[in-house]
Amino acid sequence: MAEVECIESNISGISYAEFSCLYPTLGKTYFSWETDFDPTPTLRWMKERPFLPLIIVICYGIFCVGGQSMMKSREAFNWRKILGYWNLGLCIFSLVGAFRTAPHLYHNLTTMSFRDNLCLDPEESWGSGSTGFWVQRFILSKIPELLDTFFIVVHKKPIIFLHWYHHVTVLCFCWHSYTHEAPFGLFFVVMNYAVHGIMYGYYFLMAMKLKPKWLNAMFITTIQISQMVIGVLLTLFGFYYYKTSEGCNIQRENNIAAFIMYGSYLFLFAQFFVRRYFKTRVKSKWLKKIE
Repeated sequence: MAEVECIESNISGISYAEFSCLYPTLGKTYFSWETDFDPTPTLRWMKERPFLPLIIVICYGIFCVGGQSMMKSREAFNWRKILGYWNLGLCIFSLVGAFRTAPHLYHNLTTMSFRDNLCLDPEESWGSGSTGFWVQRFILSKIPELLDTFFIVVHKKPIIFLHWYHHVTVLCFCWHSYTHEAPFGLFFVVMNYAVHGIMYGYYFLMAMKLKPKWLNAMFITTIQISQMVIGVLLTLFGFYYYKTSEGCNIQRENNIAAFIMYGSYLFLFAQFFVRRYFKTRVKSKWLKKIE
C-alpha cells in the first residue's frame, strides 16, 4: 500500500516510485528539491546535443597541450591549498551522492531480480525524483572534474595517459549512457561516487599534508581496480541478458562501449599498480643489494 501511495509521474507521463517516500524515516532527511526533481527538461536538452561532450573534450585536449606549452617558460604555481579545497569539495559532493544513491540500489537489488536491475527502463525505477537528481548531477559533474587537469598543468606536473584518457572517456560515456537511458547506470553511479569520495578525500589530505600513515596510495588504487573489475562483470552480464532476455532495455552499442571502457581502465590501472608498487620495490631492493 505504501508503494502505491509513493507513485508519482514525471513530465513525460512515466510513473515511478519516489524512493524517499518508500522509507519515511530516511525520507525525513531529503529536501523537496530532491524529491520533486524531474530530469526530463535537462535530459531532453542533452539528447538534442549529442556532440557537446565531443566539443568539450576537444577543448580539453587543446588546453592540455597549449597549457603545458605555456607553462614551460613560467614558474610553477603554488596552489596547494586551493587544490586541497577543490578536492575537499569533490569529496563531499561524491560522498553525499553515494549516500543518496546507494540505498536505492540496495532497495532494487533486494526487491527485484538481478536481470531486472540490469534491464528495466531507468525512468520507471531510479531516473526521476531524489535518486534521479543525484544521478543527473553525477553525469554533469564529469565536466567540472576536468579542472583536475588544470591543477596539474599550473603545477607543471606531467599529464599521464591514464589521467587524460580517463577524464575524456568517462565524460563521453556518461553523456551517452544517460541520454540513451542505460538500465545499469545506477550501478556505475554508486560505485563511482563511493570511490571518488574516498579518492578525493585522500587527495585533500595529501594537499594539506594531513594524510594519516594508515591511509596509503595502494589502497586508493586497489579500490579503483575493484571498481573496474565489477564494471567489466556487469557488462558481461549485460551481453548475456541482451542476447537471452526478451524485453531487456540494454543497448548493444552502449554495452560494448562500457565493456571497452572498463576493460581498458582495468588494464591501465593494473599496469599502473604493478609499475608503481611492485617494480619500484623490486628495483629498490636490488639497488640495496649492490650498494
